[in-house]
Amino acid sequence: MALVLKVSLSSPISLFAINKTSWISNISNAVPTPSSPVISRCNVVQDHNLVSTPLQHSDRTYPINITDQFRVEHEIKMETFKRIFGEASGDPLQGLAMTDAVLRLGLDHHFQHEIEQVLQRNYMLSGDKDFHNCGLHEVSLRFRLLRQEGYFVPAGVFNRFKDREGGFRQELCRDIKGLVELFEASQLEIDGEHVLDEAREFSSKALKKWENTKTDHISGRVIINIPDRPFHKTLSRLTARQLLTTDFRGTNGWINILQDVAKMDFNLLQSLHQKEIAHVSNWWKQLGLAKELRLARDQPTKWYIWSMACLTDPTLSEQRIDLTKAISLIYVIDDIFDVYGTLDELTLFHQAVERWDYGASDGLPDYMKLCFKALHDITNEISQKVHKKYGHNPINSLRKAWSTLFKAFLVEARWFGSGKCPKAKEYLENGIISSGVHIVLVHIFFLLGLGSTDRNVETIDNYPPIISATATILRLWDDLGSAKDENQDGHDGSYIDCYMKENQGIEVESARQHATDMISDAWKVLNQQCLSRESFSMTFCNASLNIARTVPLMYSYDENQRLPSLDEYMKSLLYQNVPMETLF
Repeated sequence: MALVLKVSLSSPISLFAINKTSWISNISNAVPTPSSPVISRCNVVQDHNLVSTPLQHSDRTYPINITDQFRVEHEIKMETFKRIFGEASGDPLQGLAMTDAVLRLGLDHHFQHEIEQVLQRNYMLSGDKDFHNCGLHEVSLRFRLLRQEGYFVPAGVFNRFKDREGGFRQELCRDIKGLVELFEASQLEIDGEHVLDEAREFSSKALKKWENTKTDHISGRVIINIPDRPFHKTLSRLTARQLLTTDFRGTNGWINILQDVAKMDFNLLQSLHQKEIAHVSNWWKQLGLAKELRLARDQPTKWYIWSMACLTDPTLSEQRIDLTKAISLIYVIDDIFDVYGTLDELTLFHQAVERWDYGASDGLPDYMKLCFKALHDITNEISQKVHKKYGHNPINSLRKAWSTLFKAFLVEARWFGSGKCPKAKEYLENGIISSGVHIVLVHIFFLLGLGSTDRNVETIDNYPPIISATATILRLWDDLGSAKDENQDGHDGSYIDCYMKENQGIEVESARQHATDMISDAWKVLNQQCLSRESFSMTFCNASLNIARTVPLMYSYDENQRLPSLDEYMKSLLYQNVPMETLF
């Protein structure tokens, strides 16, 4: 549901939402040159789209002319806003509004210091008794922003908005800004916070009544997607693109400056991502696996989307490219297990990978040999890069992760090859591994240089909750879609099927609701893990969150078993620049 909400741009409300500016001038040198080709190809999370044709992305408007003048103007505007942002930190609510705007426009990597100043001040003030007398909008906004950035604020701050019967006061239904922020804040719930469950239900119902209500008495426009796209569960780049095509320029000078910065930054990033895609596509073409496995997925741009979503910092270009290589292998290996291999061949394939012995692949079909060589070469290449850059070699962890994935794929092949329907719990435990999420996050972990201690490595090797929760969200979302590929002859099964078989007589909708509730619970675990950040950096936590945020995009099939939302996302973010005529 898209709710068009009109809000005043002259007041410090929440509108929409590296310290390294040198990446802009070096954008043409940001993408590494292709290394010698390695054979490879495979799948990240079983998205079941075996169609080999690439997703559509017509109506291209790139490339934008990234001139020196453009870069200079971008830096000038960014420094101007940085100064204004820094000065605003003394006003708690104004600082929160600006922080929210920066985050929603995906510009936080430029303003980390200013954001931290605002949030530290608000966190210190959050214990002040008078501070808790603020309205619903301000309390909710502060709660959400602090929690998003790792500051724990108790959910009990919302109890004072309840009546004597224990429900949220009905007069709050007239406060649309407060309702929007209450709904957004409820998405940061962790286990046991029933008040946030109640807040989500209350605000969602109240906002639905506003869907067709005209609010012409308030100037300015902001499109807020609720409840389908709460900010915490939506990719910031997607939010940014939507906002940049919305006319929200108003009387606040900082808003206009920030919008200009965001437009320029969007186009700079788009130019960088286009270079990275060209690199990935060239690498993929040289591998030649698409010719060997004609029924398998051949969508390097789609695979790159995962990397682009996970690692948003523009300085992580090489890491995005290396991660895409690993992701491509997950997809192809998944296709081999689902469509190509016999059970005997798949067993030998798993054994060869478990031993990490290329010589053990002699008895395999040629396409499996090629895939194993690709896996072997890419894993060694990434391990050597990490070792050279950070001083520790992740080869053992990466081998273990791949072996575990192969084992999970083999378990599924045996189940569905024999017609066995496992218990729902057993299916999900294995499905969490076969989702491929662990492979992605283990690679991110080491590519970010987080494996410097034995304790950290041991943690990542043993499926910590931050990984299992993310994988649960993906696996259940995938299974809820129940989409089948046009050319797929294999059988993946689904959690819904297993659950209904185990609970005879249950209705499909009840089974689906059960899976939806489990996704909600997994989000609570993921929120808790990102809030505590015991062993992981903010970048790693954000990568985990971004995988979960990308899942609906990758698994929202239409009646033709296509992905129109993903196609539109790719087109708008990668191939259509933001008009700049208003800037100069």
